[in-house]
Amino acid sequence: MFSTVDNRVQLIGFLGQEIELKEYAEGKKMARMSMATHEYQKGDEGKSETITTWHNLVAWGKTAEIMGKLLSKGQRLYVEGKLAYREYTGNDNVKKNSTEIIISEFKKLESADK
Repeated sequence: MFSTVDNRVQLIGFLGQEIELKEYAEGKKMARMSMATHEYQKGDEGKSETITTWHNLVAWGKTAEIMGKLLSKGQRLYVEGKLAYREYTGNDNVKKNSTEIIISEFKKLESADK
């Protein structure tokens, strides 16, 4: 049976920066951060190598506020949310694309958790 949510992402990784927390005029809060996930595989010569992928994360409202209070750079965490694609014009007037994960749930993990 299929879930009613077709666009769902689950990741476990490490925060790569301190959370950037913004508050808008209406009082709505937004948190922006990056997360690194790691894959381990054997290279051409049989040596183990780590592949790191960076993900842009965004949280809104109470989730953003709580994340801003509880989490810091290097923290290991689980996030769940949906993929969002955004097009914008940079300061150089060039159109750019961004892929973000809009967080709906998160859990702070201890380093020993796998």
